[in-house]
Amino acid sequence: MAPACSPFLDPGSHSAADSLGVLQLKRDHLIPAILSASASADYAEGKVENTRFGSFPHSTLINQPWGTQILASVVDTGSRSAKSRKRKREGNGDSEATPGADAEEVRREIVKAATASSGFAHLVPPTPETWTLCLPHRTQVVYTPDYSYILQRLRVRPGDHIIEAGAGSGSFTHAAVRSIYSGEASADNNGESAGAKTKKGKQRRGQVYSFEYHAPRAEQLKSEIVSHGLDPHVTITHRDVYEDGFCLEDEDEPNADVVFLDLPAPWQALKHLTRSPPSAAVVKSLVSDPSTPDGEVTASPSDPPPATKPFRSPLNPSSAIRICTFSPCIEQVTKTVSALRSFGWLEIGMAEIQAKRIEVRRERIGLQEEGLRGANPSAATVQEAVQRLRDVEDRAKVFHGLQKEKQEQVMRRAEAKKRGEKPPAPAEDEANGKGSAKTKAKLEGLPPSKHDRLERAKKELENRTLFKEGRLVHRTEPEIKTHTSYLVFAVLPREWSKRDEEKARKKWG
Repeated sequence: MAPACSPFLDPGSHSAADSLGVLQLKRDHLIPAILSASASADYAEGKVENTRFGSFPHSTLINQPWGTQILASVVDTGSRSAKSRKRKREGNGDSEATPGADAEEVRREIVKAATASSGFAHLVPPTPETWTLCLPHRTQVVYTPDYSYILQRLRVRPGDHIIEAGAGSGSFTHAAVRSIYSGEASADNNGESAGAKTKKGKQRRGQVYSFEYHAPRAEQLKSEIVSHGLDPHVTITHRDVYEDGFCLEDEDEPNADVVFLDLPAPWQALKHLTRSPPSAAVVKSLVSDPSTPDGEVTASPSDPPPATKPFRSPLNPSSAIRICTFSPCIEQVTKTVSALRSFGWLEIGMAEIQAKRIEVRRERIGLQEEGLRGANPSAATVQEAVQRLRDVEDRAKVFHGLQKEKQEQVMRRAEAKKRGEKPPAPAEDEANGKGSAKTKAKLEGLPPSKHDRLERAKKELENRTLFKEGRLVHRTEPEIKTHTSYLVFAVLPREWSKRDEEKARKKWG
């Protein structure tokens, strides 16, 4: 059951049942889950998410404010499972009553989860950024640094129609929906829905038209879109866009303002992204010989197209169209640029995104930082290192001297016992384990031990302002979730007729 409004578009302040939630275990380790309030056949606590940091029943995740720290619960993952119960019934000889017993156990009330001694996670709302980090990978995905730049460069705004070819895992799809979302279909004061107005005065709501060649991937993406509540804003189509193009049965669809192609050979799909039917010679040269020189046209545009059915453009005739192609190889870029020029696209350019995350923190190094979390308790200067070595040597000398005295005392007692004499009685303080006065005198002049240093650091920590101490440093992280890609951008201007020229001259003189 899909939620009334997608949590990607309006998550609200609290999590809700039958809606998507994301468990954040670490910064880059997230687990998506459709929160269910129904009973489970496996656990008495209902549906449970089992992680390395503990078990989290869905009953503890529903109706929680976003960002809440959820403590792990004590869940028996073995004896309460369906297989374990089946083995117990078969051992007791009542296997015939299995179906009725299972149904009765499933209908039971959910047991309140007991909090575990350790383990926690944070419940965060689903966003395109979090979904990109935790989605099930079916293909290589478009990561956040890439699609954020693509959507900004394409000037995507609420009410636009986007063609996406090569949907894959749906990372770009979720980001595009958020960009074109123009509100729900609720009536306003004039009885019209929110969105950008067209020339006819109708409200134009944003829509994403996604095309995928692989049938299983298209079906899986469609089910995810429905479960996320995005199906009113996304149209998934299983199609080979190289041959069949982008037009749908409805003449008003897709009527696109923006095009994004994540295809192995985007230049083969460009013949469908034109205002008028392209010439047969140009199409044949680009498909059969992609190495055609830039701008070379081997036939006149008046040649009839090879298509048997009338040509219909999937582009919006009243606005300029912006396109982006996503290619991992520079050879694909050269072929795409050549095809774009042949089909009349202008302002062609290429960009490469190399994003790096910068970590900024305060670095505290020195022997005085021993025992503090996030600090490096090592010698910061030569003087500190030499002094620490001297302290260690002095304590070692005293320790070995005390051990030698103790050993000599034991030997004297053994010799006196052999001679039949009464062994010397130890001092009263030594018998009580406190050491002699001589031992105490030796220890008083020594530097503090590690235990003493840690205790002193804990006391001093109460009056220290750690956020102002140390040296402010910044470093780039070595591993970033992205991959090399070349983004080719271009613009197809709207058609300009004599009638448009006359209107412009009358208006602007």
